[in-house]
Amino acid sequence: MDAYTPTAYDSMYEDSSSGWGRITSQASSRLQHFLDKVTPYPLGRWAGFLVIVFLYAIRVYYLKGFYIVTYGVGIYLLNRLIGFLSPMVDPEQEGPALPTKSDQEFKPFVRRLPEFKFWYSCTKAFLIAFSMTFFSFFDVPVFWPILLMYWFVLFFVTMKRQILHMIKHKYVPFSFGKQVYSAKGYNQSKAALLSGSRGSQVVLLYTNSCGFLHSVLL
Repeated sequence: MDAYTPTAYDSMYEDSSSGWGRITSQASSRLQHFLDKVTPYPLGRWAGFLVIVFLYAIRVYYLKGFYIVTYGVGIYLLNRLIGFLSPMVDPEQEGPALPTKSDQEFKPFVRRLPEFKFWYSCTKAFLIAFSMTFFSFFDVPVFWPILLMYWFVLFFVTMKRQILHMIKHKYVPFSFGKQVYSAKGYNQSKAALLSGSRGSQVVLLYTNSCGFLHSVLL
């Protein structure tokens, strides 16, 4: 059998493949470098995210279309929000995540979806949605008030379930530093929190708010 002899076409294909590989590698490196630089600045990152959302809203309002794309982004953001508010280990499957004795040390809340990944996924979703508005075949005709109403219903039901989960397992999705659990009654816990740090007072306010929402939603 004769040996295969590379042709000029094969050389061109290899050159184009290696060239595309270099371009994607450089783009990935620059993106990672940018993400590493903005990681310590959450306020700046979320401010930039709000600018992107504002530009997207203006474009959708101007085009008066792409409502199905916006609805898809809304469902995706709701899913990411639940991951951001949920613990990494579900207490219903792995037992209580918080200490149950007075001498146990406070365990900080560990999210299923970290804040940076939450910001990155939300930003990427709006950038993809913004790029989709330049292609007319994504503009599916739909009666947008129905989508908006359905999204609000889904948001209400999902957040109600999440708040009830927080109250049932006695956790808050925010950490304010080291704290010690006290199980000697609500009044003593409240007094200890009020005499503690500002972060403890915020936790108390959040817990009372959850109790109020619980009574309203039930």
